[in-house]
Amino acid sequence: MKYKRLTKEQFEALHQEFINFLATQSIDKAEWDKIKTEKPEIAEQELDIFSDLIWEGVLTNASYLEHFSKNHIFLFHCQEKLIQSIVLKALDIQVDFMQKEGLQWLSDNMFTDSVEIHLGKKDYDQERNAAIFELITQGAILSDGQLYLQINSIINSN
Repeated sequence: MKYKRLTKEQFEALHQEFINFLATQSIDKAEWDKIKTEKPEIAEQELDIFSDLIWEGVLTNASYLEHFSKNHIFLFHCQEKLIQSIVLKALDIQVDFMQKEGLQWLSDNMFTDSVEIHLGKKDYDQERNAAIFELITQGAILSDGQLYLQINSIINSN
């Protein structure tokens, strides 16, 4: 497996897509039930292949990621050849970016000595989708990029 198997909830949400996936292999419900019972290792392989296909599609379309922790916000723009990052660090240890108040504090203190801002970019040190998947397994979530774009715009206008 290249990525990781989808959760039961994810499979349920993608039920129709999984049926279509099996249909492309000429496997109907009766055949699938038979495979699960008589050849569980084949059923496991099918679940893994489907999971990888779904992950591949999601990762290929991923453009922005966010990772929030108590005192840091990591924002990533995943481009074709490289990844750009904006890292915001609250120097006030009372600030908690996991809370709404922490984000308000950031808004009020963005360009003070209480916030460190680090910009970075680097070429992927592995295949693009694998690098994005690794960030997701470390806690990053897919995002629409609004926060990255807003902060990038503010930084570039100063």
